[in-house]
Amino acid sequence: MRTLEGLIVVVTGGTQGLGEEIARRAAQHHAAGIVICGRGQENGTRVAAEIGESGCPTLYVPADLSSVDDCRAVIRAADERFGRVDGLVNCAATTDRGSVYDTTPELWDRIMAINLRAPFFLMQEAAQVMRREGRGGTVVNIGSINARGGQPNLTPYSTAKGALSTLTLNAANVLAPDHIRVNCINVGWMITPNEDTVQRKEGNPANWLELADARMPMGRILRPDDVAGLVMWFLSPESAMMSGGIIDFDHSKIVGTYG
Repeated sequence: MRTLEGLIVVVTGGTQGLGEEIARRAAQHHAAGIVICGRGQENGTRVAAEIGESGCPTLYVPADLSSVDDCRAVIRAADERFGRVDGLVNCAATTDRGSVYDTTPELWDRIMAINLRAPFFLMQEAAQVMRREGRGGTVVNIGSINARGGQPNLTPYSTAKGALSTLTLNAANVLAPDHIRVNCINVGWMITPNEDTVQRKEGNPANWLELADARMPMGRILRPDDVAGLVMWFLSPESAMMSGGIIDFDHSKIVGTYG
């Protein structure tokens, strides 16, 4: 098993979906402490308590990542509780729909704030703590295959994820002298509670997942545990010599089908 023994890991969006799976997997891989954040107080408190009961101290920090102050508060809370930050997983995002034709300035600003600005300021704050401690560190940005162009109704989302890839490359270069690694995973179509809600809201049948799985060359779309495994590798010493990596974690493009 890849080990995160002794590491303090912050997972944004860790109260549900992929973020929750990453936080739980980090505990299974013997992280010394975990910090999760999100807007849902009840869910965040529950997830933190459940992970804590497994033996890994876990802190939930209420946060709206459209606020720069809240972004900084998440890292500061981790520093105050555990004394350092070794890993940051920028998983939180909004998948609100908008095209070239109908995206409003308000929608554009919201998506950019959560999907691009928040990862930057979280990384900025975490990097300062990592540099202070002199232990190095790692940042994993959760991107999207839509960064390669994207669906017609995901124009601002795709733009933000494309910029996140560029940010990853730039930050990897800037932070390398302090042994802080930055990598990005461009996730393909994946089932999460939010994705199920979106698919039903867009008028797809209750068995949309079964139909989507049947169309995929590998037999199914992604599950959160698929992606969480790669995140563990990026967080662990096994990936010590990799930084600036942009990994397209998707096979639907083989048949030209994007979620």
